[in-house]
Amino acid sequence: MAFLLSSHNVAKYLRDLDLCTDIDPDLFHVDSVAAKNFNLLVTLPNGYKYLVKQERCASDGKSAGEFLNEWRIQELLRVFPELDSFRSLLPVVSHFDAENSIIVCNYLDDYRDLADFYAKENVFSSAIASSIGTIIATIHRETFNRHNYQDFLVRDTETELKDQVPNLIRSLERITPEFFGLVPADGLKFFVLYQRYESLARSIAELATAYNPCCLTHNDLKLNNILLHQDWHQDWQPSNQNIVRLIDWERSTWGEPAFDLGTLIASYLLIWLSSLVISQTLTIEESLRLAATPLEQIQPSINAMTVAYCDTFPEIVEHRPDFLKRVVQFAGLALIQQIQATIQYQKSFGNTGICMLQVAKSLLCRPEQSMPTVFGSAAASLTQLNQAA
Repeated sequence: MAFLLSSHNVAKYLRDLDLCTDIDPDLFHVDSVAAKNFNLLVTLPNGYKYLVKQERCASDGKSAGEFLNEWRIQELLRVFPELDSFRSLLPVVSHFDAENSIIVCNYLDDYRDLADFYAKENVFSSAIASSIGTIIATIHRETFNRHNYQDFLVRDTETELKDQVPNLIRSLERITPEFFGLVPADGLKFFVLYQRYESLARSIAELATAYNPCCLTHNDLKLNNILLHQDWHQDWQPSNQNIVRLIDWERSTWGEPAFDLGTLIASYLLIWLSSLVISQTLTIEESLRLAATPLEQIQPSINAMTVAYCDTFPEIVEHRPDFLKRVVQFAGLALIQQIQATIQYQKSFGNTGICMLQVAKSLLCRPEQSMPTVFGSAAASLTQLNQAA
């Protein structure tokens, strides 16, 4: 990668692409945006904004090439015009520079990060969750078992579909002696506990075997990868999906639909788990019950999202009678993924992590019995919905 993006050269870069001609570069306003990639928010004099992102290089000078996945989704919509309705659900990508691993997106100023919305407003509207469930189900349904889409998405990739099981599953199965030198002492507690729970390892291995790629999946559906329209309350109607958009399709693939829905459910559960009251005088059960954001407060959103998904894509439970069971298990897997991320980046595994692991173990090892934990009073009706299909 020869060209390194900076706040000093981004204006010229955009001008050379004819994305902002006849504008004095000195009039551009450039802000750095903290993220995994190197992100610059560029504001033009007329108020229009671009988010310009460049993948960071590894020690060998190469990037991971994840932006190719994001661009391939845009190309999918171009090649298959019957999917054009997806455009209103996705980011607006203006340019992709494969040689320099740069992607330019139109910045959606009238949207906000859903994770930020929940954190600041503490409002858990079923309308928002229902829209999310409808959008995800629509994307899954419209691409379900469509081999022409599958062939397009996996062309020129070295990864076999059977190898697209989340990397987490394999990383837990292969812990080398060298690995222990990379993990902080606090983090080793997690792996000690994981190795102690044989049923957990068996459940994860069984889930890997059940992984069934059959449609386009986002593969990283966290709340901060969902944008909510600023006027969502005024604009919302059951048929209006545009109050939310799904962004950051860098890990998108031909994948497992239960993984997408399970990952999102885990994101909601993390709101609850991140608000636990932790004390040496409290048991895990007491900490879970005394959370600042009670589980009961977010269960209606999880229910609304799941019901909307199943209503929009009823074929999935017809083809996969165990679909909801797998969704719950993938939610548990996503919680373990979050634990590993915390160990890697924050170098810690404390009592909150232990509580999170206990919940994850329950979801993975006893998914049917854990449905009341996830869905609350609606668990019975969702189970009946699954059985009726």
